Amino acid sequence: MVATLTGIFGIGHLSLAEDVVQEALARALQTWPFYGVPQNPSAWIMRTARNLALDVVRREKVFREKEPEVIRLAEDKSSEPYGAIFAEHEIADDRLRLMFLCCHPLIPAEAQAALALKTLCGFSIAEIARAFLTTEAAIAKRLTRAKQKITGAKIPFEIPAGVELTRRLDGVLHSLYLLFNEGYKASAGENLVREDICTEAIRLASLLAEHSAGNHPETHALLALMLLNTSRLPARTDAEGRLLRLRDQDRALWDQSLISRGMFHLAQSAVGGKISEYHLQAGIAACHCAAKNYESTDWPGILSCYDSLLELDHSPVVALNRAVALAEVKGPQAGIDAIHAIKNRQPLESYYLFHAVLGEFQSQLNHGSEAAVHFRKAFELAEINSEKAFLAKRLENCGPVLEAVA
Repeated sequence: MVATLTGIFGIGHLSLAEDVVQEALARALQTWPFYGVPQNPSAWIMRTARNLALDVVRREKVFREKEPEVIRLAEDKSSEPYGAIFAEHEIADDRLRLMFLCCHPLIPAEAQAALALKTLCGFSIAEIARAFLTTEAAIAKRLTRAKQKITGAKIPFEIPAGVELTRRLDGVLHSLYLLFNEGYKASAGENLVREDICTEAIRLASLLAEHSAGNHPETHALLALMLLNTSRLPARTDAEGRLLRLRDQDRALWDQSLISRGMFHLAQSAVGGKISEYHLQAGIAACHCAAKNYESTDWPGILSCYDSLLELDHSPVVALNRAVALAEVKGPQAGIDAIHAIKNRQPLESYYLFHAVLGEFQSQLNHGSEAAVHFRKAFELAEINSEKAFLAKRLENCGPVLEAVA
């Protein structure tokens, strides 16, 4: 809705589009319980939001430039109060335009993903701050400056082409990647997994892959990664929502249709000679999905993917995951040594999985006291209840078990 209204009223009214959509949703919550849910709820909300925006821009001088177009849209649809307001392909194109707008090179790189998560996906400032491991104030400043840049530079609301498309596609893919990660492993809240966010990320990535503007190998690789990881969600927690390790999951619950789609897009991503981070991460996910059981997992293949990934992404989190794969191949002490060798390890000190992994390594070596120290620290840092419950249990017994976080 934000994307479509921005297309109608102009990019200078991006904040207005966000505000009226929120107000329309609030009015739906207030009126529907008393008057009933309309025949076409989405059309009702869109019409309400459009009319609210129309009331605002009528009072602005700039409305004179948009008046004929807005009046035409209002009059064309007035005869069908609850009918379809826009064709599906129009909505799809508007969403793509907004994706690429958020990732324009004039917008600072650190603000692109935040803007996309806010405008396209409805993330709150708090959620975005957690995803970027920063403060809410910092994210609020980024968003304000990004919107000011859009308005001041009069960035066009369009899908780019040629070299410009390639430059901005990277930002779009990164934003979708962050969106999916927040759903696959929520940064806070009651539930470990937010499947609705994963589904939205897959929908947007599919929309991008199906369009000529986004039909690139990297897009298919990212979509493959999302599909393959999502296929394992039904087995990731038990009936009470408690976290299950990879080795303890019932693989019969894995969604084979999603695995098939993921493998298809992984094959589609093999065009050309470039290997991106998404290719390598999708390759790791494919190794897990192809294994009939935990013991038959191709850990050497996964370790090889992490070796290549570390060359592209020097993130300490990637290095931590590589240490887990290394431990599966060469033992827990090799994993500990690899963690101690990580450069710029300081950010990991506040990351609960860093301590959880060290706890598992020490537990497997039968170093009970050392394992307990790490599990206790991980418990203190974890924010999801299911993670805390899992870590509390590990703290109790510190058994010789190694969990793959890959």
